[in-house]
Amino acid sequence: MKKILLFCLLFPGVTNYCMSQDNKLNIIVIGAHPDDCDVVAGGIAILYTELGHKVKFVSMTNGDAGHQSMGGGALAKRRMLEAQEAGKRFGVEYLVMDNHDGELMPTLENRLKIIREIRNWNADIVITHPPDDYHPDHRYTSILVQDASYMVIVPNVAPDTPPLKKNPVFLYMGSSSPDIAIGIDKVFDQKVYATSAHESQFFEWMPWTEGTLDQVPSGKDERLRYIASWFSPVSKSEKECLKKWYGETRGNKILHAETFRYTPFGRRPSDEETRKLFPMIK
Repeated sequence: MKKILLFCLLFPGVTNYCMSQDNKLNIIVIGAHPDDCDVVAGGIAILYTELGHKVKFVSMTNGDAGHQSMGGGALAKRRMLEAQEAGKRFGVEYLVMDNHDGELMPTLENRLKIIREIRNWNADIVITHPPDDYHPDHRYTSILVQDASYMVIVPNVAPDTPPLKKNPVFLYMGSSSPDIAIGIDKVFDQKVYATSAHESQFFEWMPWTEGTLDQVPSGKDERLRYIASWFSPVSKSEKECLKKWYGETRGNKILHAETFRYTPFGRRPSDEETRKLFPMIK
């Protein structure tokens, strides 16, 4: 440590780089339902936690409508337990808010909840749904995060929670035209395993909605392969983005990736800062 400090003193132009080595990033992913964050940002969550950074998943609803044969409080409790187990497997903190599934609205009350969550997490990065998603809960979650994005630094809004000193970087997850693509090959199996904790969704509800419930396997290993098949291979646009960040040779070899796009209402960091915000890009 003394050598590092001496180096920084001798070369003041790189002092910020040196001092950043001990800094830890705080990432918060805000989805509409238990399992939304897992599917689209579970891989980077594992990569961040492996590097010692902190990640929090937030579900804006309790998921109490997402099943074909159960619902209400019983389903909400089940989905809460599934989210807690998934959080353990991902290595993240997992919060499920008590809003009804399918009934989320962009109210002031919900906006203030998000402002407090972002502030309390001291977030450097905030990730949420794109605004043009198919599900109303997803769209309204996106609007709520958008409406909170500037207010997180305004002291007189939600004054019971200290404001952030600087605005985080806000990103949409799962973009087909990404600004950032992160390779997750080395943690893909762990992501699949962690996501499989949401049994009510991936082995019951989602197959039922697609008419494939009779095709769900019963064995543990077979079920993991079944979930893995849900994740699409890298698309052409994702491949181009991967090559930008990882170089031609390595980018071409990546099979599994998670993608993100800068929101229009947040600041857009430089490529240099982006690499610091996503230190797994090497």
